Amino acid sequence: MDIEVATTALSALAHPTRLEAFRALIRREPEGLPAGEINTLLGVPQSTMSAHLAVLERAGLVRPERRSRSIIYRAEITALRELMVFLAKDCCQGRSELCEPLLTELSCC
Repeated sequence: MDIEVATTALSALAHPTRLEAFRALIRREPEGLPAGEINTLLGVPQSTMSAHLAVLERAGLVRPERRSRSIIYRAEITALRELMVFLAKDCCQGRSELCEPLLTELSCC
């Protein structure tokens, strides 16, 4: 992952509604959520949620799938993993003493 991709992803997640939508999708993996259920869950108008989901999709963090008449959104777990690894490696710069606390906290998952 390069700095441009990381910046785009972080920027997409830097809005409360988009972050909540992404968190909801992560919790609903692998089945995902219909677009209408996301806006109902978050109490956001459909047109507003569509715009937020489009930003997350352009950042590579979510993927829409058409199922019959519904659009199901799924979180891109690989993109999240790549972003987290990029941040850890970039920030720690190979200094294991800096990364160890982070890895310890992530081991709960």
